Amino acid sequence: MLRILDVVNKYAQLADFLQARRGLLHPEDVGLQTYGERRRVPGLRREELAMLAGISAPYYARLEQGQSRNASREVLDAIATALRLDESERAHLHELARAPKRGRAVPRPRPERITPATSALLSALEGTPAIVMGRSSDVLAWNTQGHALFAGHVDQDSPAEPGRRPNMAKLVFLDARTRDLYTDWPAKARAVVGNLRLTAGRYPQDPLLAGLIGELAIRSPEFAAMWADHRIVACDVADYEMHHPTVGILTVTQQTLQSPQGDGPAVVITTAAPGSPSATALSLLSHSGRPSETAHPRESVGSRAS
Repeated sequence: MLRILDVVNKYAQLADFLQARRGLLHPEDVGLQTYGERRRVPGLRREELAMLAGISAPYYARLEQGQSRNASREVLDAIATALRLDESERAHLHELARAPKRGRAVPRPRPERITPATSALLSALEGTPAIVMGRSSDVLAWNTQGHALFAGHVDQDSPAEPGRRPNMAKLVFLDARTRDLYTDWPAKARAVVGNLRLTAGRYPQDPLLAGLIGELAIRSPEFAAMWADHRIVACDVADYEMHHPTVGILTVTQQTLQSPQGDGPAVVITTAAPGSPSATALSLLSHSGRPSETAHPRESVGSRAS
C-alpha cells in the first residue's frame, strides 16, 4: 500500500513515485512482448523498467525501495524517459531525488505572510479576480472579485486571521458549493493534487502540509485515489468552465504567478477573453459586494480550523 501520509521523507516519496508511475505503464505501451503470460501485478516489472532506462535491475530496485540516494542526473533522466514523464513530472523526480546538503539540517518553512509588495499587487489588480495562496493552498488574501468568484459563501475577512484562513484544496474536495463551480471538476481536482505533490517535494518537513494531505486523504476518497497515483499536473495556466451562482456560466483562464525562487506565496489571477460574455460576467463581480451572510461569520469547511 502506498504511503499516503509519508510527506516528511523525501526518499519514501521517491520510492512511491517510481512504483506508482511504473504501475501505470503496460508492456504494450513501450513495445515489449509478453507472449500471453499472466502477471501478478499491473504495470511494468522493475527489471523491464531498468532495461528501458539502460541501468541494472538491482540498482533500480534499490532506488525504488528508497535504499539508494545518489542517483545521477543522467540516470534520473533515463528513468524519466522510460516512465514517459512530462517536464513537470521529470522536474518532480529530480526534486525528490535531490539529497539535502550534508551537515545542515533542513529548515522548516517559515510562517507565511503577505508582503507589502504583494499587497500592492493585489490592490493594482482590483477589478480582476485575484487571490494570494500559500504553499499549502491557504488563502492569504483576496480582492473583492476573487472572493466573490471562488468563495462568496465564505467570510471575506477570514484570510486576515491565520486560524480561520480558507484552504482552496479543502474547498475543492470537501465543499459542495466550490465543487459545483467547475463543470469539469475532476480536471480541477487533479490540478490541485498535482500542485500539492510538487509542494510536498519542495517542503518535505512542513507539518501543516502533511496535516492537510492527511486530512484530505481521510475525508475524501477521491483525493486519496488521486494522491496515490502520483500524477503531476502543472497548473500555471488552465482554462475552466465555471457555473457561478450569481453571474452564471463563464469560461475563464486561471494563471498562477510565482516568484522566480518558487518559495513565496502565489498569486492566482482569473481572466476571460476581452469582449466575451464571460468577461462581462467577471466585471459584474465588482458590484456583487459582500454577501449578507458575512455579517455573521462562521467557520467554513475550507478553513484550517475545520
